[in-house]
Amino acid sequence: MLLNLPNILTLTNLLFGCSALLFLFLGEYRLVMLCLVAAAIADVFDGLAARMLKINSDLGKELDSIADMVSFGLVPGAIGYFLLLMAGDPEGTLPPALSWDWKAFPGFLITAFAGLRLAKFNLDQRQSDSFLGLPTPSACFFIVGLLMIVVDDFQGLSSVLLNPWLLYFIFALVCWLMVSELPLFSLKLKNFGWKGNEWSLSFFVFSIICLLIWKEHSLAPLVALYVLTGLIRYLFFSPKKTT
Repeated sequence: MLLNLPNILTLTNLLFGCSALLFLFLGEYRLVMLCLVAAAIADVFDGLAARMLKINSDLGKELDSIADMVSFGLVPGAIGYFLLLMAGDPEGTLPPALSWDWKAFPGFLITAFAGLRLAKFNLDQRQSDSFLGLPTPSACFFIVGLLMIVVDDFQGLSSVLLNPWLLYFIFALVCWLMVSELPLFSLKLKNFGWKGNEWSLSFFVFSIICLLIWKEHSLAPLVALYVLTGLIRYLFFSPKKTT
């Protein structure tokens, strides 16, 4: 049973992703976010459990990609579709009437590029300690963060974000970032000290403060800051590139 713990956690990630999709259809947007948070926690702990138990199986690797594809690929794509449906609804009905709309379908490009990102990640040996491109969970939380800003009309930003052309641009940028070669630091700690974890710990502390103050509305800005910090670090601090 203990040897199956990593796979059980991976399947838990998958089931939370399925639940998030269901709650999206029902218009329970906070439950969507909570399910994705739970999926991300399971995603972190399945790898941790595998390392602690010294289990490294091809089955686990494949299961992890499948679970991530649902939770952090399909769900954000569906959220993108919903956001574009909202943008095309002059009355701003929540939840929007679920229907086929070719103008909203580009939201699923997030799903397609998440699949490409995951496939590239599985074949890329350079991303053990850092990332090249935006990880799919980060992209997912950026998209769900946009949803929460729109749903709550945080700071009156709903009318701004529900511009279809702005959403098309944002989604295209997220898709590009997922498959780009932009070096981004990993949030996983290398040890229990400050040295070597300066960027990760600083960002983690700042994120906790923002989440305590602005809660879920800080998700999208934090992911944007994560990307910007990675860009600044790459341009001005010249980190040693992975090879």
